[in-house]
Amino acid sequence: MISNQVLQTTIDGLRSIARVDLCVVDVDGKMIATTSEEMSNCLGAAQDFSRSPADSQEVQGYQFFKIFDEAQLEYILVIGGSGEDVYMIGKMVAFQIQSLLVAYKERFDKDNFIKNLLLDNLLLVDIYSRAKKLHIPTDVSRVALIIESENSRDSNVLELMRGSFDSNNKDFITAVDENNVIVVKELVEADAGKEIERAARTIDDFLEKEGIAGVRIAYGTIVKEIKEVSRSYKEAKMALDVGKIFFDERNIIAYNELGIGRLIYQLPIPLCKMFIKEIFGGKSPDDFDEETLTTINKFFENSLNVSETSRQLFIHRNTLVYRLDKLQKSTGLDLRVFEDAITFKIALMVVKYMKYMETFEY
Repeated sequence: MISNQVLQTTIDGLRSIARVDLCVVDVDGKMIATTSEEMSNCLGAAQDFSRSPADSQEVQGYQFFKIFDEAQLEYILVIGGSGEDVYMIGKMVAFQIQSLLVAYKERFDKDNFIKNLLLDNLLLVDIYSRAKKLHIPTDVSRVALIIESENSRDSNVLELMRGSFDSNNKDFITAVDENNVIVVKELVEADAGKEIERAARTIDDFLEKEGIAGVRIAYGTIVKEIKEVSRSYKEAKMALDVGKIFFDERNIIAYNELGIGRLIYQLPIPLCKMFIKEIFGGKSPDDFDEETLTTINKFFENSLNVSETSRQLFIHRNTLVYRLDKLQKSTGLDLRVFEDAITFKIALMVVKYMKYMETFEY
């Protein structure tokens, strides 16, 4: 269904060209758009006309035209004036509104199709038959991007995105819940990775200029069949969550950049608790003081290099060695040994994941 605002804008533009007053009435005789309040005088006649078998009619100085949506009467167009010229204008205006109906219905159908495709609500045979009916190519490269902002429920990200990026019939912008906006982007460049990154950066810059705070964008892997789009969407959802846990400093994250974080995210919480208890006994990395945590993180950042870590922490090498020895006594893990360092790093990530999951209400 076309919005009343779109209809009003349409007839205002046509009135400025044709210089005749126009009015659109629904099947119940309610005026939903008009270029002059005086057109309300014809509402009764419009309702009578809607019940007649005629497709067009002239009554008391007004021209009436029926506008259908697949044989279903949708609107009555009324034009102030009579004569052959006014009749021709009426036919053209009716055709314009009829075309808008088709375009908006097709857009709604495509949006509905994409939503069901993302949510895996379609059988394989339905995916291809509906895509063919909607003239959507099935064998092109695509990727799903998810956009989230700090106040997703209160912002108008979907409207902003559709207003600025929806002119391309190859891409789809939709939402399956009130928290995220989804872009299913068709890829045309040889270097698809750079094309996706550029598109994500463009979206991020646009929303920042529009005053949308805390934007995070995640995207899945490239798929070459329309039936695989839901997989890219699920990957993007995982990338969004994993990015919040392990890459909170980045606002754009790709599924293929998650590394070991992707594995940890799929571990059941009881198994994580068992692992942490096995490594730290009754302790947790949260129990370490700020100095110890800073030392550990900086040591990992510098690839277990004692000299470089001590230099960046502005401490003597022996002081750093003392701290590492102290940590080894309390945990049984020597971070200077690669295997122990790997175990400790994974344990820190598991704890971070557990803390993130605790924020959800079950």
